[in-house]
Order: sequence, then C-alpha cells, then structure tokens
Amino acid sequence: MLPGSESSRPVKGTQPQPSRRYEAIDQYRGLAILLMVLADYLSGAGATPDWLKHASDIGYTVIDLIAPMFVFAMGLTFGLSFRRRLARNGGRATYTHFISRNLALVGLGFLITLGGQLSGIYESTVNWGLLQALGAAGLITLLFIRLPTVPRALVGLLLLAVYQALLHYSWLGQVQAAPHNGPWGALSWAAMLILATAMADLYHDIARQRALLWVSAAAASAGLILAIWFPISKSQASVTYVLLSLGLSGLVFVIIHLLVRRFERGLPVLNAWGRNALLLYLLHGFLIGLFALPTAPWWYATAAPWLVLLQAASLVGILSWVGMALDRQGLYFSL
Repeated sequence: MLPGSESSRPVKGTQPQPSRRYEAIDQYRGLAILLMVLADYLSGAGATPDWLKHASDIGYTVIDLIAPMFVFAMGLTFGLSFRRRLARNGGRATYTHFISRNLALVGLGFLITLGGQLSGIYESTVNWGLLQALGAAGLITLLFIRLPTVPRALVGLLLLAVYQALLHYSWLGQVQAAPHNGPWGALSWAAMLILATAMADLYHDIARQRALLWVSAAAASAGLILAIWFPISKSQASVTYVLLSLGLSGLVFVIIHLLVRRFERGLPVLNAWGRNALLLYLLHGFLIGLFALPTAPWWYATAAPWLVLLQAASLVGILSWVGMALDRQGLYFSL
C-alpha cells in the first residue's frame, strides 16, 4: 500500500464509526489507482483521444484529476495512521516509521524511473516520477501533521502560495520540463496532501462531516476563480490546479461515501485494488512494458482502437484478478 493506505479506524475524540465508512476509503483509493493504471497505459497509445490524456500545459482534462484523487486518498488516512501509531508506539518510533516508509517510496520510485530510462520507456533525463512525488509530499506533510486542523490547513495554503510565487519568478522552466513537476513541484504536491489531511479531519468527525462537501465545493470554486490570474495547469502544478483538483477529489469521495452508505457495501474489485494499491501499481509497470517495449509500432504506439481497448481490458482484468485473489487470502503488501 502507498502511504496513507492503511485501514482506517476511529481516532481519539471522535465517535465510533461503522466499518462501511472505511470501506468507502478503500473504494475511493481503489478507483483512483485503477484509473491511474488505465491513464498510464493510454498515455502511450496513439489512438487515445486528447481528452483521455493530460493537458499539454494550460487546461484540464479528466486524466489530470487522477493523481490528485490518490493524494486525497492518502490524506484520508495519513492522520489516522499517524495518531494511532503515536498512541501505541510513541513519537520516536512513529516518526521513524513514517520517515522510513516515505524514503523507501522515493527510493523505489528512483529505481523504477531509472529502469524506464534505461529501457527507453521514459524519455525524460530527470529521475523523478509519481512515487518520488508522493514520498516527498509525505515527508513534508509529516512536519505538520500534529497541528490542529485549521492551523494545518493554513500551512498548506501558505506553502501553496510560496510555491506559486517561486514558480512565477524562478521555477517555471524546470517544473514544466520534469515529469510530475520534478523535485520543485514536490512543494505543491505536499501542500495538496496537507490540505487533504485537514479535509479528512472533517470526514472523520461526525459533528463536522457534512462540512466536507462545502469545503470541497469551495476549494474547486476557488481554483476556478483564481484561474483569472493563474492558469490551471498540471504541468505547472499551479495553485489553481491544486485547489480545483482537491475540491473535485473531495466531491468524488463524498459521492462514493454516500453510495457505500446507501447500499451498505461497495464493489469488491475496488476494495481489492484499494487494499493492495502499491503492489498493483508496481505490477502494472511490468505489464505495460509488454506493450511498450516491442519495437513494432502497430502493437502499441500506433495500435488500432480495437487493440488498445483489448490491451487495456486485459491489463485491468489481470490486475483485478491478482488483487481479488490476494484479498480473498487476506494478503496485503505495504512499505
């Protein structure tokens, strides 16, 4: 599991929660990682329409929402996991665990992107990818996770403002040239994660839970309003991109929470994806190599639409089977 993907439990100071509320988190995380896998595959297929790829610079597509959805999923359990370990093991052991886990994530990401560079799958010379961005964001968030909700949210907004200023005056070229915005963009992704942990506090407190809907809507609206001055751009990890994505991610989660509460259970396949997110993400990289490494363009780069659909379905099907088989056995892998 990626950081923040541990099973959720009530924290001190909140009322006992029915277990299906935490199933909503698994469902949401599972949807995010499944969409992430599909987006990675489709990004290299020439038959994929532009609206199913990341916006090249300024603009926003449905694919631009997927990584922020996973950051929001991390935020949903980051504070819960930290406080539970803190109460059980004390401060030193808790910080050691979180630092080690996020550093391991960064290191694992370096190995994956290095392999991609050597094989020719990744064209960028900057060794930076999703796992490095998430690991770095987790390390920065760890500095502020013990702050109360409002001060923590203010820290997130302050970091976002500082990043936007640095982006405007100095970092724009480096950020745009690097995958996942490079080490510079980690500040923006950390601000997103910090804000997500503050929004998660609302969700895990029955008295404030309904506020999550309005805060999510406010964040998305702020992103759209600020777009008058700052462009919405994933390639820049701009303040407007972060706020819009954070708000939309929260709204998607609210919908999933309401569906799970209404039907009293979610889709087993999404639970399986959500509970073994890291393993399935790593496996998808190897499977995509089966499509990307062969030199025949017709097999992937210029594949016909029917072949793209067949390969995408096979990719999701294989990983779903692995995830559900592990879930039935109660086997879960984490850092």
